[in-house]
Amino acid sequence: MATHYTPKSRVRDDRYLVSVEDYVHYQRNGFLIVKGLLSKEDIAELYELAEESRLKAEKPDLSHEHDNDSKDPLKEEFKAATRIHMLSRVNAAAERGMLHPRILDVTEALIGPDVYALQSMLFLNPPGRGGQGWHQDSCYIKTHPDTLVGAWIALEQADEENGCLWVVPGSNHEPVYPPKEIGGGNVHALDAFSNLDGVQNVSHLDDEVNTLSRVVAKYPAPISVPLQPGDVLFFHSHLFHRSFPNKTDDRFRRSYVCHYCNARSLVPWDHDGYEGDSGNYRQILARGRTHMPYAEPEFGTEVYLYEGAETDGSVSMMGMDNGMMMPVVQKK
Repeated sequence: MATHYTPKSRVRDDRYLVSVEDYVHYQRNGFLIVKGLLSKEDIAELYELAEESRLKAEKPDLSHEHDNDSKDPLKEEFKAATRIHMLSRVNAAAERGMLHPRILDVTEALIGPDVYALQSMLFLNPPGRGGQGWHQDSCYIKTHPDTLVGAWIALEQADEENGCLWVVPGSNHEPVYPPKEIGGGNVHALDAFSNLDGVQNVSHLDDEVNTLSRVVAKYPAPISVPLQPGDVLFFHSHLFHRSFPNKTDDRFRRSYVCHYCNARSLVPWDHDGYEGDSGNYRQILARGRTHMPYAEPEFGTEVYLYEGAETDGSVSMMGMDNGMMMPVVQKK
């Protein structure tokens, strides 16, 4: 499989450039809405994938029902019919969506320049179903340093009636609250806090049961994030966020949600069950370069990496005669 390198100086005709004001908004509030980031054609491909997945969920292939050797990784998730994890590892269109260059343009500005693509989730949320209570994504996906960011891509109109996302602006500055029932969760330097209380039933829809809601209550009222097809919500992994079940009788709420982190981070996580010293070798290097292990796109989706043959990518500081410091690039 060929890796695609692109010089740093090259700018694509359709490259999305993040404004300083948008960068500040993301860092201050924990989220950034980019309207119309993906084209109608891009959304149509992902929407078609969602429809194919919905039909498969409603009429699953039972031809291997009694075949003990059948290892369909999506079988159980299709039964749930609300979300499907990691289609990007088995479907070319899903991989293209996760590695879409305009998604990565924004991600690079927020956490880059080096970016891993970690996870993809296709949400269907049929009428009367779906929804997830208050949670923080870094509780579930570990990266060290903690650089995780999510990209929530609307495949159709998402509003309060069919279950759009709700966020708590500014809660990205909170630490990750450790769930008691899973032994602490993903909290960095847990022993360094004097009063970081554990929470229970994170992601549960009932706020009386999900005790993270007590932390949410310290903030002004959460806000809803209605989106149109092609809009993308980028959100910090510490941000308190949730969704409600779809209240409509005849509308779905299809969306495609992907997660990324800085490619200089250690990733002791992989969706397929790996937990250990490093799951980096399963994560796709989507932008920039890294000194860590990485995977290449399974279906050959082009990624824009920076070829560093002339240096090892590191910079040190050297003292000058006038007492100032000067950066020096290290040669290989």
